[in-house]
Order: sequence, then structure tokens, then C-alpha cells
Amino acid sequence: MSILDRIPAHEWRDLLVAWIAISVAFTLIFVRGGVTPITFLVFFVVSLLTVGIGFVLHEMAHKFTAMHYGYWAEFRKDNSMLLIAIVMAALVGIVFAAPGATMIYGSTSRPQNGWISAAGPLTNLALCIPFAAIAILSPPSGILWILGRVGLQVNAMIATFNMLPVSILDGRKVLAWNPLVFGILIAVSLAVLFGSLAYL
Repeated sequence: MSILDRIPAHEWRDLLVAWIAISVAFTLIFVRGGVTPITFLVFFVVSLLTVGIGFVLHEMAHKFTAMHYGYWAEFRKDNSMLLIAIVMAALVGIVFAAPGATMIYGSTSRPQNGWISAAGPLTNLALCIPFAAIAILSPPSGILWILGRVGLQVNAMIATFNMLPVSILDGRKVLAWNPLVFGILIAVSLAVLFGSLAYL
């Protein structure tokens, strides 16, 4: 069975809807204070390629790590949270994105659950590398520079947010499994986030 065969049609639909909704929410943040159709389209494409990719690969990292351990896993969107994300972005200028979750079927051990949870933030941190390279190597204020800067900052934000040791977030599960790994991941996430905000 290929990787694509492990993502059923209904999961593709959930991922696509969540991807588009999150991208719309972040686009509304980027264009606050005035927008033309062209500006909206540009930032929507930027959001699709940065926020959207970061979100999809984060969830797929959870899914395929779980499947590596022999468990079936699928992403399930949350329509209510997707609507809240768009409304809050439009009215308040804040994105609270909890678009859904990757559901794992089976009883995982604590180390397995720790690795499955860590896989998402690790993926976002890995994505920071090519986006940082694009931003550094591109002329300032150009479209590629914007793409690289947004991709770096957003993926650092996704990693940092998910590593918070609260509620159902990844950080709580990683901390319960291995405090050292938790400490390293949240420290690196914060360093990348603050560094990207300070220098780009």
C-alpha cells in the first residue's frame, strides 16, 4: 500500500477543507486595513503555501508516525472550530486555529504516544529551514521574501503553540513521556520563533 493509498477519500476532503479554511483565516489577518482583489489573491496563495502546508504536514506527521507503530490514524476536521477561526480573524484580527485532530485507533504506549505527538512540531521546525533559506536569499519585500518570512514565522508559531504542555496539545503528551525531549523541543521552537520575529 502506497502513502497516498493510506489517505482515504473522506480524509482528503477533511484536509482540503481545513487547509482552505485556515488559509482564508490567515489571509484575513494579512490584509487587514484594506485590500484589493489582487492583494487578497496574493496573500491567499502565500497562506496556502505556508500555513496550509505547515498544517497538513503537521497532521500527516502524526498520522504516519502512528501508522509506523501499526495503528490506523485519520485526520478529522472540526467545522465549528474552522468557522470560529475565520470569524475571529475577520472581526478581531486573531487566528485561533484548532481545525481538527488526527484520530489514532488503538491503545498506544507512553513512548509511542510521545513520538507520535512530537512528530508534528518536529515537522514544523524542519519546514522552518527551507523557508528561512528562501527569506535570507531573496530580495527584501519581494514575493519570495514574503513567502519565506511568513513560512518561517508561521511554522515556528505552529510548533511553539503545539508544544505548550496544556489541554490536548502535543506538548502535554511529550512532557508526560520525556521531560528532556519536551524541554529541547519547546526551547528550540521558542528560539526559532523569537529569532524569526526579531530579524525578519
